[in-house]
Parts: sequence; C-alpha cells; structure tokens
Amino acid sequence: MSESKKHIVTAALPYANGRLHLGHIAGAYLPSDIYVRYKRLKKENIIFVCGSDEHGVAITISAIKEKTTPKAIVDKYHEKNKIAFQKMGISFDIYSRTSNQIHHKTSQEFFLELNKKGILVEKTESQLYCENDKMFLSDRFVEGTCPKCKSEGARGDQCENCGSWLNPTELISPKCKLCSNKPIIKSTKHFYFPLGRFQNELEKYVSSKKNWKPNVKNYCNGWFKEKLGDRAVTRDLEWGIKVPLNNADGKVLYVWFEAVLGYISATKEFGEKIGDPNLWKNYWQDPSTTYTAFIGKDNIVFHAIVFPAMLMAHGNYLLPQNIPANEFLNLEGGKFSKSRNNAIYLEDVVEKYSVDALRYTLASILPETKDSDFYWKDFQARTNNELADIYGNFINRTTTFIQKNFNSKIPAVGALSSEDKNFLKELNDLPQKVGDLFEKFKFRDANNQIMDFVRIANKYFNDSMPWKTLNSHPEKCKTTLNNCINAVQMLAVVFFPILPDSSKKIWKMIGNNSDIENINWNEINNLKVDINQTLVEIQIPFSKIEDNVIQEELNKLENQNNVDIQIKEMVPIKPIISFEDFQKVDLRVATILSCENIPKSKKLVKLEVELGNLKKQIIAGIAQEVEPSSLVGKQVVIVANLQVATLMGLESQGMVLTTAGTNDTFALVSLNKNVPSGINIK
Repeated sequence: MSESKKHIVTAALPYANGRLHLGHIAGAYLPSDIYVRYKRLKKENIIFVCGSDEHGVAITISAIKEKTTPKAIVDKYHEKNKIAFQKMGISFDIYSRTSNQIHHKTSQEFFLELNKKGILVEKTESQLYCENDKMFLSDRFVEGTCPKCKSEGARGDQCENCGSWLNPTELISPKCKLCSNKPIIKSTKHFYFPLGRFQNELEKYVSSKKNWKPNVKNYCNGWFKEKLGDRAVTRDLEWGIKVPLNNADGKVLYVWFEAVLGYISATKEFGEKIGDPNLWKNYWQDPSTTYTAFIGKDNIVFHAIVFPAMLMAHGNYLLPQNIPANEFLNLEGGKFSKSRNNAIYLEDVVEKYSVDALRYTLASILPETKDSDFYWKDFQARTNNELADIYGNFINRTTTFIQKNFNSKIPAVGALSSEDKNFLKELNDLPQKVGDLFEKFKFRDANNQIMDFVRIANKYFNDSMPWKTLNSHPEKCKTTLNNCINAVQMLAVVFFPILPDSSKKIWKMIGNNSDIENINWNEINNLKVDINQTLVEIQIPFSKIEDNVIQEELNKLENQNNVDIQIKEMVPIKPIISFEDFQKVDLRVATILSCENIPKSKKLVKLEVELGNLKKQIIAGIAQEVEPSSLVGKQVVIVANLQVATLMGLESQGMVLTTAGTNDTFALVSLNKNVPSGINIK
C-alpha cells in the first residue's frame, strides 16, 4: 500500500439507545462505506472507524422507559446495530463502543491535558434541579419552549426545530421529563471549554476548505455569526465517564465532549487487536494522513467546529480534511422518526430484501445536497426496472449466449469495427469518470453514471445482433461477446463499492479464481477476461419484487403511524380556474442568497433571492419551520409577479412556495437538480 495515500475515515457514532433505520444509513454509513471500498481498490492505506455512542442522557432515559439499566440498554443495541451494519455490508475495520475502558482512559487523558494547559475553566453555575427526583436536569431530562423559535418540546441541550444549541436554564416553562414537575434553580460547579477562544482559528480553518459542501460551510458560518461561547464539558450524572479529579463525585464528562474522542480510542483499540499499539499515532498524529468525517447534517457543529477546536486546544492531532455531511432522508414524504414510529428499521429489511438492492436504491437517492425521500414503490421500481431489467439483463444475455453457443468458453476478440471501438472507449473511460465522482463524494452521480453505461452496453448488444452474426459473421459475433463479457467484468469492479455482494458473485460467475477485492483500480483498464476462461454457475443476479410485497410494507407503515391521515383529511380543492388564469402566475426558480430572522417577529424571515440578473427581497412566514442559515444556496420556486406587499415595515416582492403543513409536513418546493436561476416553471 502507498504510504503517501494514508487515510482515517470515520462515520458518526450512532446512539446505542435504539435500532438503526434507513435514514441513518443514507446519512453517513453507506456514503462512507462506498468511499472506503473505492479507496481500498485504489490500494490506499485506509482505516475505517465507527462505534456505539453509549453515554449521555438519551441512554439513561431509554433505560428508565424500559425499566432497566443503562448498561443493559447499550449492550442490547450495540449488538443489534453491529449485526445490522454487518448484514448491510458496511465494512468497518473496527466497530467499537464508548463504554470500553480504552475509551474511558483516552477521554480522561484528553480532559486532563486540556486542564493541565489551563484551557478548561471551572465555573459555579445555576442549573435546573428536580426536587422530586433529587437530580439536576441536564440535556434531555428537561424540556420546554425554545427561547429562540418558541417551539414547544425543545430539549435542554438543543432545539430540534431550529437547531439552536441551548442551556437548560434558557428554556421557557421548563419541566422535568421524568415527573413533569417544574424544577428549581440550584448551584453546581462545572468545567467549561472556551469555544469562543478558538473562533478566529476555526473561521480560518473552515474558510480554507474550498471543497467542503455548501451546507457544511453555511452551517458553520451561521454559528460564527452568532459568536461561539463557553460550553460545559462536565455534567451531574451517574452514567458516563467519571471526571478524573478529586472532589468530582457524581460528575461525568459531557457526552458531546467525549463521544467524538471515540474515533481516536477506536483506532487505538484496532491497533492493539492487530498487535500494533502505536498504530493510532501513525494516523491521528501524522500530517501526511487525510482525515475524512462522514456525518449527517445534524452533526455538523460537533465535527466542523467543536471537535476541531478540541484538537487545536490539545495539539498534535489531525483536523478533518473534509466533512461530506448529507442532508436528511425522508420516508414517504415524512421524516424518519423513531419516536413517532415512522421508520424502516435496518435489521428488518436486511433479512427480507437483497442488501445490494437496498444499497443501490439508497445510492440513487442519497441526500447529498438536499433532503430526499425513500418510497417503497421507488425501491421496487429501481430493483425491477434498473437492477433486474437493465443490469441483470445485460449480464444474463451475455453469459447465457456464451454458455449456449461457445460452450461457456470466452471467445477471442477479432477485428474491431467503429462501433466496437466506440463501445470500448466508453468502457475504458468509465473507471476514470466514476473514480472522479467518488473522489468528490458524489456517490449518487457515480451510481447513475455506471447505470447509464449499462444502458449503453445493452444498446451495443442489441445493435451488434450476435444472434444473427453467429452464423453470418462468426468473428464479429465473437468480438461482440468478448467486448460484452469484458464490460460485465468491468461493471462488477466499478459497481463493487456500491454493490459488493452481487459484484463478488458476478466476478466468480465469469470464471475468475482471484478475489475481486484484490483488483487494483489504478490498473483496471488492463483487466481483460482470459481467452478460454470458463463461465461457472450462471445465475440471475437480481430478483424482482412483487407488488403484493410492497403493498404489505405500505400497509405496515400505515398501521405504524397513520401515514395516510394527511391524505384523508386533505383540505378541499379550490374552485376550478382556466388555463388563462394559471398563465398569469409567473413561477420562477430562485437561488437564496441570504436568509435572516426579522427582529420582533416569531414567524417571519427576510430572504434575498437571485433570478438570473435580478434580485428580489421576499418576506416569508417560515421562521418556525427552518434554520435560516440552512437555506443559503438552496434553489426554490417563487411567484415572481406577485403584487408587492409590506410586512413588518419591509417590502416583499414575491412569494416562496411551500407546503401548507408545519413541522414534519412542512417542505419548501425545490428542484431535484441545479438549474439556472430565473428559469420559468411551466
């Protein structure tokens, strides 16, 4: 392996308080696995790290609900999720857990180093305390109304509605999550990390990352604009990593502080398992290593701001070179939600469906730049119409033709026609095109690029008509089949990061004795099927999914969470209008340049949008539905010729189209790809 291409790749540590669902997989784990599998084929030195996040209030609350202990909860879900990841083909080098002693030790040493350097600040603070339950109410033990967006149900650490990071004492009308009583204010001492001291350094760091996704940079800039402050690194809890100081009984390290250190402790554990206890230093403390952190957008602040600041404060550690955060995957038009039972759980579907069909569908709809949706019927269509009817058909017609007419022996290539040469050029260009997209974290485009080539391959087979040339021009027939079987082999390799199981089967089916993982992507164009190589165990690689199977899933989802309620209670359609009336409405694509809250208004935001060479100001009542900074750069649909109105003293020159719902049913009307701003909608 090339030491000049050394990587540490991390995927966000999932909480061990519940089962994984497909939204989690699309957010961080499938993208990271595709990337790692590709890099391994490139023969680059890479370690892929993940593990269970097993501390914090979320675990404790789950234990209380299930009437058991936090340890029993994490043991249960760590094992469930680890097995589900394995069955989904997520190829971690190590899947660790933050309850391991090596993680406790690593976190405590990190804390002590920051404290020794005088970076941590000890403060006496006022905290919410429940007299009934005899405990301080940190994080999720308390909920109330968000002081910033005024939504109810905000937690003591964060408002899920607007994304604001909160202190429990900031909540309006707080109540204990356990007994619903109103807490009192009580003093306690805690250590704080002075995040604000690193703001200038963090801003330079983020601005230097020219290739980061806009959603990550915009999110960071929104935090920088609000100014970073001190954040507590200790909590009054029993479950967690004990603060390694005298007179710190009953205090643990705050989960946000220690969980990200799980990447380092897991690498240490991996090194010890393979007999190289200093291995972690060769990655985390070697400037030649590239660190890539795969996360969902809800984890941006911790990986792009908090963790880098911690590493800066400690010194001698790598900072993330890239943080390719994905947006959210929704389910049948609504949000994945474990609490609302609106989810497709990984452990269920990996037992019932082809894992590669799931991986392919998710890769086709990855929310790389904006939220996307998983629909059961779309899963069926992609499996049946694309994997089976396009890819599977090309493989099957090529291999069965060789089996039937050439005794399963690969025929030799002869003189090439212009059509053959054009096809081979497309084939030889494919690895470079796909590899470039993998390098840029554009896995959705890479997946589609490969399938587009499969369509070309099917057309080449049809146009070459080997069933006719078999007798009329046998050399041409042999050339066609040789080119096609080499295309099958190439497709198995370039599809391997996305479809590992089926690629292995196809690789063996065409008679290869070696393992596909041993192929070097850099030499892929020299990879040719040996003449007289014998096909073995020809089989249809992808099975179709019947309508009744999908209907069962839709019925199950409806029974779980009444997903069709919105349809049954739909607002009546307004009176019919003429086509001429509709033509009066000028709908345009607009790019949002800026979005900010309007002082003294709970609902309104001020948007500046671009329509080609024209800019407009729009006042929209969406402040309680979105985080303003998250909209910058998005493309939306607006009514461009609406009569100017004045709201809160500000001129509104149009209207942004959204759904009429709130919370889970709210959505901006946007596009599935970028187009020129100002273009008409018709």
